[in-house]
Amino acid sequence: MNPMELVRFALGAITAHPMRSALTSLGVVIGVAAVIMMTSIGLGAQQNVEKALSSLGTNMLVVRSGAPRGAGGGFVRGAGGGGTSLTAKDAMAIRELDGVLAVSPAVNGNAQLVFNGANWSSRIEGVTPDYLVARDLTVTQGQMFDEAAAESGRKVAVIGQTVVTELFGEGVDPVGQRIRVGPIPFEVIGVLGAKGQSGFQDQDDIVVVPLDAARSRIIGRGLSGDQVNQIYVKAEDEDALYQLEQDVNGLLKERHRIQPGAEDDFNVQNLTSIQEAAQSSTATFTILLAAVAGVSLVVGGVGIMNIMLVSVTERTREIGLRMAIGARRSDVLTQFALESVALSLLGGLIGLALGVGGALLMSTFGDWPAAIPAWAAPLAIGFSTFVGVVFGAYPAWRAAQLDPIEALRRE
Repeated sequence: MNPMELVRFALGAITAHPMRSALTSLGVVIGVAAVIMMTSIGLGAQQNVEKALSSLGTNMLVVRSGAPRGAGGGFVRGAGGGGTSLTAKDAMAIRELDGVLAVSPAVNGNAQLVFNGANWSSRIEGVTPDYLVARDLTVTQGQMFDEAAAESGRKVAVIGQTVVTELFGEGVDPVGQRIRVGPIPFEVIGVLGAKGQSGFQDQDDIVVVPLDAARSRIIGRGLSGDQVNQIYVKAEDEDALYQLEQDVNGLLKERHRIQPGAEDDFNVQNLTSIQEAAQSSTATFTILLAAVAGVSLVVGGVGIMNIMLVSVTERTREIGLRMAIGARRSDVLTQFALESVALSLLGGLIGLALGVGGALLMSTFGDWPAAIPAWAAPLAIGFSTFVGVVFGAYPAWRAAQLDPIEALRRE
């Protein structure tokens, strides 16, 4: 028998029992759709984590006051100024290290904002002009304050998009307006570009003011002298970041006179390391989801094997008749293998369509990125074909091994 006749016989056997064929393929449909959707969920989670962490700034170290907690992460801070060990002079010393692009000491807190009767509570950051470079921020309206404004303690502010929306509404240009930050009036000289959410924190809900103005007029409680809450350090590139982390640790140990074996009174956080750890975790999560969903593909393959074995039993006389009139064992083997592969491949294609459609619906209605991998289609086609070959091999072999005379006698 030529190959086209074998294909025609295989498809004819499938279409002769459409309901059974559909139910046979159902396991593969569910398996492929589940793998694609679960993988999409995992990759979407990975993209969300990457977006949230990259919005904090790239190639950046954050030095905070307080001792590290240890392996569990985080740091311990004392009440008031008790846990504040960093100073602006520390930031100046860090600026002299190799590989440093920008350094900005910062004090932070919260304050009530008022403009023309509108009230809004926001996060306040007292920083230096290098804050924009260190945090990868841009000013979309107006300008950032310069060193002269920072050193003179001018009462100027650069605000985030959320503050613009909540305090000014539509139709009002915030640049040049005067707002009250706590009890102190400040002039808005710029608006920051949108950064979005990072975890539970809205990064656009922020007011940036000169460091000295914040410390003396808004967030001075608990701080003395030139103390700061944290220092943002921007490395020149990723290659310099890890060495810079070691250099900052060594410099601050020396400046704070921390003896070997003693607990540090500061904590250096490498955001790139955090991002890599988060990516590794979400990648593991994605593989786990795909593996769990892949179990249903195995179940679908077992279903195909069972149905094909039943089909061999039902069609014993047909097999015997074909072999009696000249069909070779290899022809019977190929026909049943083609039926198995066709059923599995059909299920794979339908599962691919359902998986992609489900991921797109999830993105549209669930506020989740549709992270459909490029290998989704090759995987669906290749793996479903593989399932058909593997689980159809034994039934096809059984069919090919039938004795024609015994098969014709079978009722």
